[in-house]
Amino acid sequence: MEWEIVTAMALAAPIILLPVALVGYLTVGGIHGAVREARKAGRRARATA
Repeated sequence: MEWEIVTAMALAAPIILLPVALVGYLTVGGIHGAVREARKAGRRARATA
């Protein structure tokens, strides 16, 4: 491979992977928050029953 292609790929990789990582972070964070809320609601339901 030519060095120009290697350089372009090395510079393009972070530009492509940063949004992918951000979306993954937001997805995992949302799932984590939903699980925490569900557990909290389950504890409240058991405490009142």
